[in-house]
Amino acid sequence: MSLRRLPGLLTEGYAFISRTCDNVGTDAFRVHAFGRPVTFLRGADASRLFYGGQGRFTRAGAVPTFVQHLLQDEGSVQGLDSAAHRHRKAMFRALLTSSDAGRIVDLFAEDFARAARYWAEQDRIALHSQAELLLTRTALRWAGVPLAGTSVRHRARELSAMVDWIGLVGPGNWAARLLRRRTEAWAAGLVSAVRAGELSPPGRSALAVIAGFRDDHGDLLTEEVAAVELINVLRPIVAVSRFVTFAAVALMTHPHWRETFAQGTEADLQPFVHEVRRYYPFFPAVPGRTTEPFTWQGAEFAAGELVVLDLYGTNHHRSLWELPEAFAPERFRDWDGDPHTLIPQGGGDSVTDHRCPGEPMTIALMKEAVRLLTRSVTYTVPVQDLSVPLNRGPALPREGVLLAGVQPVG
Repeated sequence: MSLRRLPGLLTEGYAFISRTCDNVGTDAFRVHAFGRPVTFLRGADASRLFYGGQGRFTRAGAVPTFVQHLLQDEGSVQGLDSAAHRHRKAMFRALLTSSDAGRIVDLFAEDFARAARYWAEQDRIALHSQAELLLTRTALRWAGVPLAGTSVRHRARELSAMVDWIGLVGPGNWAARLLRRRTEAWAAGLVSAVRAGELSPPGRSALAVIAGFRDDHGDLLTEEVAAVELINVLRPIVAVSRFVTFAAVALMTHPHWRETFAQGTEADLQPFVHEVRRYYPFFPAVPGRTTEPFTWQGAEFAAGELVVLDLYGTNHHRSLWELPEAFAPERFRDWDGDPHTLIPQGGGDSVTDHRCPGEPMTIALMKEAVRLLTRSVTYTVPVQDLSVPLNRGPALPREGVLLAGVQPVG
């Protein structure tokens, strides 16, 4: 395992780990940061190690404080391990994969139609910001949060900032963390109102379930932790706006797929969505800390060592994907579903590991977004820069994807 220097991480962004691996001819290398070793890994074998279910890694203490407080905050499921993690994770899986979870697609279609009527009154729109707004409305409705008395625009701003500013330090991150404090106070108020009987959301809604959830010791979550977990349901749904935006870019730059889906042909819809998730950058990497000493592929790991798994690089690894820099949904027609090769939202098993339990919902929302963008509205694409810079994360097209002359169909 090679020892490298860290500065490239700050300038190369998503490409840093893969370029370094390519340069040294290995899928693992170490750097020294702040006097301690940090190991970077990529590839399916690395994912199997990282998510192997053997208890070799913990998320506790792995994420920098400025990131944790903005994205997950303290007390969330991502900071738990072992039985406590499995128990809390089961609640999220029940919420995000039950038959009721499918209702979100219908709500999204309703909110898209509502948004399209507004878009038709504008000369042009920035799709990403509009997708954040409409997915916030969808997420709130699905979670059982009453819209009366709730500013969807304010919630959209706050939930989006948790993702938009995660890769930065300094004033931008501080401002986003202040917004999060406001969101947490709002969410804690909802939990308090449910427990006091002042608010009665649908029984199987996220708000009702989280407000009444008991941990593995039989205790209700504190209002603060319940608020964090409610946000951890809402925020990822809003973050799907990035995948929706990337799907629109793919439809624009590969118009034959737009024509295919506009005609109602759906045989390649899921392969298309998988390829959007593989090809375009979402979160670049995920950190963990070793819980015990072990040896892997000849390298020695000490307990407490920081290890970072390259999500983006694994999704573009030449040993896993033929022509990885080509956008080719056809590659997923016969894909075997290996959970350690396509890992935009983490690898491994969503039941026992830290893989995102909302992944099926993400895929369902993306498929519906493709249907709606190709069949429910017409629009023109102004001249714009659709390139995606990789030196800042989470990445987005430079201009947020502009649509002009949007008109609902029918």
